[in-house]
Amino acid sequence: MSKPTVLFLCKHNAGRSQLGAALLQHLAGDRYTVDSAGFAPADAVNPAIATTVAELGIDITGNTPRAVTAADIDNADVVVAMKPGLQLPGTPKRLVEWSFPDPEAWDVESVRPLREAVATAIAKEFVS
Repeated sequence: MSKPTVLFLCKHNAGRSQLGAALLQHLAGDRYTVDSAGFAPADAVNPAIATTVAELGIDITGNTPRAVTAADIDNADVVVAMKPGLQLPGTPKRLVEWSFPDPEAWDVESVRPLREAVATAIAKEFVS
């Protein structure tokens, strides 16, 4: 039996979606296939996000932000929109919408509470 696929989405695929994907992999182990994407991909992962997950032993520095496709939506069992109301290029089997602020210009100290809030949401939705 294949593992459920969870796709995390945000605007730039540099912050919130990268954070969500990294934390789900960390907290749930190999129970899910995890991916992330965005609508207007940045050039690189947000350094403050990378630093805060590195504090947990997770390395996302090699991740490359990418654009979401209709195939991504079709292939996902669960789509997690890190911001409500995103216009998806398809209809997800299951959509979870969370409202987390965009950490684009945040420093590491500001990102840590976001990391903890996302971890709590992931634990509640996918791990417990």
